[in-house]
Amino acid sequence: MQISNVTFDEIAIGDTTTYTRLITNQEVEAFAAISGDHNPLHLDPEYAATTAFGECIAHGMLTGALISAAIAMQLPGPGSVYLSQNIQFRAPVMLEDTLTVTLTVTDKHAKRPWVTLQCEVANQEGKAVAKGEAQVAAPTESETVTIVPPPAIQLVEAASVSGD
Repeated sequence: MQISNVTFDEIAIGDTTTYTRLITNQEVEAFAAISGDHNPLHLDPEYAATTAFGECIAHGMLTGALISAAIAMQLPGPGSVYLSQNIQFRAPVMLEDTLTVTLTVTDKHAKRPWVTLQCEVANQEGKAVAKGEAQVAAPTESETVTIVPPPAIQLVEAASVSGD
């Protein structure tokens, strides 16, 4: 698969894109393994049942990672550099939610090839689960790149640790 970027000169205020992804238990487990965030709210159904959510929820930063993916893959795309992000988590992301990230260009900074993106993430019911704003250095040269698929990730049960 090949994708192309959108250069700073091609970007206009009001440009928008969407990126959609299903959040499954496998994504949550992989994110926990990679990030080191093993909060039982995300991984232990019995524990999560005792919380206000009543079930496991996805990590907030997994939602943030989808914003990063939308920037890297779509707007501006390859060659962009994520500079900063503010984000407010508005509602929990439940397992099997389908999230849609919407990025909208709200400002261009002429002194540097930076753009400001409004970032909104909604679930399949249209409910906002996260909102924020990102600063991104947009590429100045057009390029089309071949996407290298990531390696397969296989999750295995951790061996129990005994005090023997």
